[in-house]
Amino acid sequence: MTARQSNPAKLPISDDLVITCIFDAPREAVWKAWTEPEHMTRWWGPKEFTAPACKIDFRVGGKYLFCMRSPEGQDFWSTGVYREIVPMERLVCTDSFADKKGNVVPASHYGMQGEFPTELLVTVTFEEDGGKTRMTLEHAGLPATMLSDCEAGWSGSFDKLADSILKGNPVLGRVPYFATGPGMHAGKPVRAWISSPGVPGPRR
Repeated sequence: MTARQSNPAKLPISDDLVITCIFDAPREAVWKAWTEPEHMTRWWGPKEFTAPACKIDFRVGGKYLFCMRSPEGQDFWSTGVYREIVPMERLVCTDSFADKKGNVVPASHYGMQGEFPTELLVTVTFEEDGGKTRMTLEHAGLPATMLSDCEAGWSGSFDKLADSILKGNPVLGRVPYFATGPGMHAGKPVRAWISSPGVPGPRR
């Protein structure tokens, strides 16, 4: 991870979050989880959040509009434009807060304090890895003060993604989920196995 800072004596204003996950699932299954609304709504948003709405115009220049709902019932909308699509390999899209009509709004619309860019960039790559799928997410331009919260949010979402793949492919038995990112010590697994009933996984 490379921090961008003008003065080494100060904390960086913005940074990039990078998380890599390995799923014991076909690359097509992980790709569909990102590109088809019926799959996206199963995992989008942190743990305990739901995704009641998802619209995807999946083409370069097309837009998406997602909604995630907190346990308290507050809706958070986001939108963006697909800038690059390489089927089964790579997605690049912008990322902005939005209202339910898809209009871009500032982070303060949802009560967030401090400076937050109007537009961020998300890049997701998908690679075959010994019969598994290695997925890497880069969320670029985040305020440095938000990295920890954003990492926790994405990690919770990826827990749900692994679970959704398992439910859609019961023959897999279990989906090992290994993630690395900022603060994740030397590649140490921070999330263990999502297991199906009766199939034990490693202890957390």
